[in-house]
Amino acid sequence: MAEITAEAVKKLRDRTGMQMMKCKAALQKADGDMEKAIEIIRKENAGAIDKVAGRETAEGRIGVFIDPAKQVGALIELRCESAPVGKSDLFVQLANDLAKQVALHGAKSPDELFGQTFVDDAKKSINERIAEVVGLVSENIKPARMARLTGLLGSYIHHDGSVGVMVRVEGEKADPQLLRDVCMHITARNPAAAVREQVSKETIDKELDIARAQAAATGKPANIVEMIAEGKMKTWFAENVLSEQPFVKDDSKTVGDLLKAAGLKLVEFVRLRVGEVG
Repeated sequence: MAEITAEAVKKLRDRTGMQMMKCKAALQKADGDMEKAIEIIRKENAGAIDKVAGRETAEGRIGVFIDPAKQVGALIELRCESAPVGKSDLFVQLANDLAKQVALHGAKSPDELFGQTFVDDAKKSINERIAEVVGLVSENIKPARMARLTGLLGSYIHHDGSVGVMVRVEGEKADPQLLRDVCMHITARNPAAAVREQVSKETIDKELDIARAQAAATGKPANIVEMIAEGKMKTWFAENVLSEQPFVKDDSKTVGDLLKAAGLKLVEFVRLRVGEVG
């Protein structure tokens, strides 16, 4: 049997990310052949995924990636079993790697994502990239929701990774900090839509009916009732539509006014929270 040197073990670890002991064992099985050892690790990792596949994934984090030059970006919700794993560097890097994959290669579902070659290593599939981390943390890991946007983008991930936001605007250029601030606002205020036009007619009609019923209960004349209802709807839009919400860092101006002053127009946003349905 070939001698397994510490240098060879380290080289295999650098290439696979696996623990030193697993790397040494794989090299021993491969009689020192580096490529065979990599294949052994990949097969073992694939088995690790099968072993944990049925476990519940109630924790996780949101991964993010934006390529400003290509004007493309993505968010992905990556789920795991425990909070400590969700906060680990290995898991954070995997979440961001998968967001990069979605942004640059496009994927609308986990199944579509699994079938792709890893963007940062053409010799590796996405399934193998995930398997690497599963093999290290011994937990079930599953991509859940994902979203891809193109255009002038900004993003923000909450400090614990539980919420991620990406916003798209139109304009010549945008200050990244400004867009980050808008995304932080979205994280805190959770608007239902970016602009009024994106609110469905059914929702507006329902809220207007409620506003009119509340106004009518005051016993005021019909014309006053309508004015009160209009005022209530204005308040509802200011609470639920991003462009009309008072900016959290300066409530003297709306988010729409803030962007307009910077020569920008709000288009859309995506907000993902770990564990939310939809």
